[in-house]
Amino acid sequence: MGTLSLPRKVSVLGSTGSVGMSTLDLFDQAGVEIEMVGLAAGRNVARLAEQALRWRPQLAVIQDETLLPELRERLKGSGIAAAGGAQAVIDVASADAQWVMSAIVGFAGLAPTLAAARSGAVIALANKESLVCAGPSLLRIAKLAGGAVIPVDSEHSAIFQVLDPMAAAQVTRLILTSSGGPFRNASREEMAAATLEQALAHPNFSMGAKISIDSATMMNKGLEVIEAAYLFSMPPERIDVLVHPQQIIHSLVEYADGSTLAQLGAPDMRPPIACAFAWPDRLPWPAPKLDLVASGPLTFQHPDPQKFPALTIAKQALAAGGQAPAAMNAANERAVSAFLDRRIRFLDIPDVVAETLERMDRTESVTSLDGDAVERARNTDAAARRVADEVVGGLVAA
Repeated sequence: MGTLSLPRKVSVLGSTGSVGMSTLDLFDQAGVEIEMVGLAAGRNVARLAEQALRWRPQLAVIQDETLLPELRERLKGSGIAAAGGAQAVIDVASADAQWVMSAIVGFAGLAPTLAAARSGAVIALANKESLVCAGPSLLRIAKLAGGAVIPVDSEHSAIFQVLDPMAAAQVTRLILTSSGGPFRNASREEMAAATLEQALAHPNFSMGAKISIDSATMMNKGLEVIEAAYLFSMPPERIDVLVHPQQIIHSLVEYADGSTLAQLGAPDMRPPIACAFAWPDRLPWPAPKLDLVASGPLTFQHPDPQKFPALTIAKQALAAGGQAPAAMNAANERAVSAFLDRRIRFLDIPDVVAETLERMDRTESVTSLDGDAVERARNTDAAARRVADEVVGGLVAA
């Protein structure tokens, strides 16, 4: 490692998901010496036990408490402590790790991420909901505790790497790139008739069902716009999205003097994780190197707002402020769930989100920032889910 000053005490929340596994693989590839404080997973008890036996954490946590007996059985005789339930995940997030990978998918990742922030750890953030639902609170808590929040999503990591803090006032625009998903070249009519199988078929990556559908609707980019606004203190009108199918340029930063700086790399989660782990240094490891000649031409296009209204909805929620982004996120989760259950059509997803926000604007206080961040977000999340389910019910009955 040379003179690198790397965190020694590490926890990985969401260790059995794609980002969590990429994190542990990076540690293997780089040969870093770490003390694993905690590993936490949702339901994949077999993989969690396998990881625990490899990395020997102080504590292994399974969020689904019904699986705790199986986890204990798999770890029997290892000396590794095991726990289960949502509070146990928060407890391991609050432990004395110097660096915490926050990769739990969904709203369930919010409370553990805030707990890690209060502990003063450096948080490698891969959980979108933590920023979307409580971005200002998360960043403020981390700063007051002496920690930091470093983005792991490739788009935000790219901006983080090329946005010069000394010249932040001269940044005129942030540009996030998107693969365009499976419907990049489809007509709106084709999207209206899209099957679940077609929506799940991402052209570049193998991802979980929820993330795949968000990519297909481009709601993932809408969420990323909100994240970028909070992370980099940028108003929504100065954040754009470009469709870039090759996924070589991950994001760009435009400056007032006409310079546009881009971060390029192979489509691989491990380089941004390495950046977050070693920041402000760089971690030597056998990383995949970018071959621009082999990658071929790089192309770009503007996303069609008629085909992908989620981008407009997200910017409107961001402009509304308060809890509107949290309400949007909850409504999207319920709409995607209904589509995965084949109860609504693909293009119904953004319609459900938009209708939910309209109804809540009339009946709920979604612009309030009063109260505890987790409780506030939880109340908004629950209310938005109820409204979204009512909207879905109306579509199903129609």
